[in-house]
Amino acid sequence: MKVHLKTLGCRLNEAELETWAQAFQKSGHAITKQAEDAQLIVLNSCAVTQDAARKSRQLVRRIHRDNPQAKLVVSGCYATLNTDEVAALMGVDLVVSNKDKDQLVEKTLTELDMDTMPTMSTEPGETSLFTRGRQRAFVKVQDGCRYRCTFCIVTVARGEESSRPVAAVIDEINALHQQGITEVILTGVHLGGYGSDLGNNLSDLIKAILAETEIPRLRLGSLEPWELPDDFFTLFANPRLMPHLHLPLQSGADSVLRRMARRCKTEEFAAIVRQLREQIPHFNITTDIIVGFPGETDEEWQTSYDFIKQTGFGHIHIFTYSSREGTKAASLPDQISTGIKKQRSQQLHELALGLKHDFCQLNIGQSFPVLWEGYSEALANGNRRVFGYTPNYLRVAAELDSLTNVENKTLTVRLSRLGEGYMAGEWLA
Repeated sequence: MKVHLKTLGCRLNEAELETWAQAFQKSGHAITKQAEDAQLIVLNSCAVTQDAARKSRQLVRRIHRDNPQAKLVVSGCYATLNTDEVAALMGVDLVVSNKDKDQLVEKTLTELDMDTMPTMSTEPGETSLFTRGRQRAFVKVQDGCRYRCTFCIVTVARGEESSRPVAAVIDEINALHQQGITEVILTGVHLGGYGSDLGNNLSDLIKAILAETEIPRLRLGSLEPWELPDDFFTLFANPRLMPHLHLPLQSGADSVLRRMARRCKTEEFAAIVRQLREQIPHFNITTDIIVGFPGETDEEWQTSYDFIKQTGFGHIHIFTYSSREGTKAASLPDQISTGIKKQRSQQLHELALGLKHDFCQLNIGQSFPVLWEGYSEALANGNRRVFGYTPNYLRVAAELDSLTNVENKTLTVRLSRLGEGYMAGEWLA
């Protein structure tokens, strides 16, 4: 049987797809990138915003329309929060909630009568590594969140915190490395809460990975800027732990952060950023910002804007606040008008572009080992432009002849200038 896996939303969703892909392969089924060729399609849905829920709904309909013969399984946050609605959609054969995600493959094969003996007794190969090509893979180490930020529906959909044992994570990373993966990204709903149910913490996990695997590059997914272990910052002295963190700030005004029920004040956030930059030159901090949260006054917005500008970020994901049924923020007074939210969003986008430009400029002239990917662009002179990422997560392009293959290799370049959507790199002799 050919299985097609599709996702909307976060990196955790992508990590779960990777796990399902390997489990389907162990059961004797093949993973296909072409939805029209599949006998089974699994969708990992999203509901972080009303728009995400709408897109999930539309995608279910489109999947069924394009391949009505395929069995369709829907999981994820949209399916968990709106189980009856999803089950009633045309073409949906099975809904698997987030709490049953670990059994999705088994449930699918059993309840849809698709179980089969493996055609060959082998470990899954690189064909399952579809989310990021053959270079990197997401590894889910934790699920759920004990906190209740007032804008967030995901904690409701994902449930209580649950961490994977260190040994299980180590085994998965070693298996991925044997398949040729060079870089692993650890993901979770509340990654900083890893180990709260096991008696250890995120630092313990990272130390174990660095000691018990030979994976060349280890990255961390989105990490809330609180509850960081005391020895967390010292871990970046190891060059295998990449000097980039995505720390969601959400607002640069403490009064707004209180309404959001966030647990990190701007002063604490600034101290974290300062410590990282003092310890590791060119450390890249990226973030999330919500524009137009209920009650956000002109003064609060200006305070937030000034703090963001002062802090400086390599990249900012900007979200215009939208009311989400089931969250506390949806019932807060003084909802912001669409016009004001649009104006503030545009203002922040302009600032974000400037900050990104500034960070890139700071890296010009520096030499970095770059993990090169398979994607390339043909050039008029017969050469190719190849792409990859620096340790601090800058996208780099360099020119190469058409015969040389650098895919999944780590080779050093010197950053020479800013290009369109990338940093230009010059090969070092």
